[in-house]
Amino acid sequence: KKKVASVKIPDGYRLEWSGEYENLVKTHSRLKIVLPLTLLMIFVLIYLNTKSVTKTMIVLLAVPFSLVGSFWLLYLLNYNMSIAVWVGIIALAGLDAETGVVMLLYLDLAHEKWLKEGKLKSIADLRESVMYGAVKRIRPKIMTVSVILAGLIPIMFSHGAGSDIMKRIAAPMIGGVVTSTIMELAVYPAIYFLWRSRELKRAGALK
Repeated sequence: KKKVASVKIPDGYRLEWSGEYENLVKTHSRLKIVLPLTLLMIFVLIYLNTKSVTKTMIVLLAVPFSLVGSFWLLYLLNYNMSIAVWVGIIALAGLDAETGVVMLLYLDLAHEKWLKEGKLKSIADLRESVMYGAVKRIRPKIMTVSVILAGLIPIMFSHGAGSDIMKRIAAPMIGGVVTSTIMELAVYPAIYFLWRSRELKRAGALK
C-alpha cells in the first residue's frame, strides 16, 4: 500500500488489482456469507433432528474443539489461510455435527433405558448410564475416524497436478478429526451428565 501510494498516476488512469489476488478478495467476501449460512443450516438440521436447543448447542461444541486441531496442524505445516483451507474447515464442521449427533443418540438411548428399567434413582445411576452410552460409542467412533484418516492422510503425501490444493483441503480435516475425537469421547459425556443431572434435580427425580 505504501508503494502504491507513492506512485503518481496520470490523469485518466487508475490502478486495479487483478489475477489471483482479485479472485482471492472476491472469494473472501463470499465466504463472509457462506460460512454463517453454513453454520445456520447445520444448526437448523440438528435442531430438526433433536427438537432441543440445548442438545443442538452440545453437538455444536464439537466445532470449536475440532478447529483447535485444524489450526495447529495448519501452523505446523506452515499453511496459510486460503480458499482450499476454508473448504476443508466447512467440510469438517459438517462432519463434526454428524458424529456429534450420533454420540448424543447413544447417550439418549442409554438414559432412556435406565429410566424405563427404573434404575435412574441417584447421581451415581445417572453417571453409570452416561458411561454406558459413551463406552458403546467408542468402537464406532474409532472406526469412523480410522476410515477418515486412512482416506485423507495419503493425500498429504501426494504429488502432481492439484496436490497442493488437495493437501490444504485435507489438512484442517485431519487435525480437526483428531481433536474432535478426544473431545467427543471425553468432554461430551461430561457435559451431557451435567445437563441431565440439573434437569432431573429440578424435576426432583434424583437425590
